Amino acid sequence: MASIHLKNLGHRYPASGAESDNPYALNPLDQVWEDGGAYALLGPSGCGKTTLLNIISGLLRPSEGRVLFDGEDVTDLSTERRNIAQVFQFPVVYDTLTVAENLAFPLRNRGIDNATIEARVADTLSMLGLDARANERARSLNADDKQKISLGRGLVRTDVRAILFDEPLTVIDPHLKWQLRTELKKIHERFGHTMIYVTHDQTEALTFADKVVVMNAGSILQVGTPKELFDRPRHTFVGTFIGSPGMNVLSCTFDGTTAIVDGVRIALDEATLAAAQAQGLASTNAALEIGIRPESLQVIAADANTANDTHCVNVEVVGVEDLGRHSLVRLRLGEQLLCALHPEGAGIPEAAALRIDPACTLLYADALLVEANNEPLLP
Repeated sequence: MASIHLKNLGHRYPASGAESDNPYALNPLDQVWEDGGAYALLGPSGCGKTTLLNIISGLLRPSEGRVLFDGEDVTDLSTERRNIAQVFQFPVVYDTLTVAENLAFPLRNRGIDNATIEARVADTLSMLGLDARANERARSLNADDKQKISLGRGLVRTDVRAILFDEPLTVIDPHLKWQLRTELKKIHERFGHTMIYVTHDQTEALTFADKVVVMNAGSILQVGTPKELFDRPRHTFVGTFIGSPGMNVLSCTFDGTTAIVDGVRIALDEATLAAAQAQGLASTNAALEIGIRPESLQVIAADANTANDTHCVNVEVVGVEDLGRHSLVRLRLGEQLLCALHPEGAGIPEAAALRIDPACTLLYADALLVEANNEPLLP
């Protein structure tokens, strides 16, 4: 097990021409991941997740910065010398070996005694539900079972400093994914390995990891627990990427007391208001937006009471989608669109209003969350 420090790390892939014409694939960062943590690297395709994972594993040397394991500089060490296990997106197995022989292979390479090998292989076979197929040649297995062998070869070793997973469940049938994610969680709880799991699937990330590292366009935007990322995304991309549907993001202005969306005032809670005032947002040129989760919006009938309620705004219903347990109501506020989740079976009023809780209304300046610990935007 190891803590991993990515120290002033950045990467550009080789390209002809001036360095300025060769953008970063991984923007410079300084990040420490704790010993024994279960992390997920989450982001869209091409955002830099696999580049970062391959730098940690030693398959790729960063163009700048260092990689430290427990304070030891391993930047120039091979993957083997870093003592990590890596599981790839597609199965890596030896077709001529049996399932049990495939699992034993990395242990035999390290000179482990036969009794320990047999015990670890038996344990891993049971964990992956492959006991009955232990003596079958890998060539006879389907893609699901071959990928389970790949997972097993990463998990069979107990001496590794970290286990890295690069979208390992891509080829697995959906009904097996929940089972395997559950097993990975159990393995982490049992052995306490440092685990890093790359995925573009937020469900995989949020159910596997203690902390999720959200990436986009080569940058780490936020590291946090699933709850932190959902409740207080520190970047608008995090808010829109996480959640189904994602967070509503609406352009606004700020007059020193409230956010204003197309002439409609949206109340802010005391902490957000104080931070916005301290950062001088009423007179900044920053692009301002509010973010509100669809789960935090309540669609109600517009009447005299809502007209006098500072937490309610009139909206136009433009569409309704039945999602089973609830409805997704698409709305227009001024010229901007947003959506709200509405209880199953509850009627949708023709003349509608939204009740908006200020405690659930976040304010963003240049896509970054406005909060008390942020530096002022104005000099």
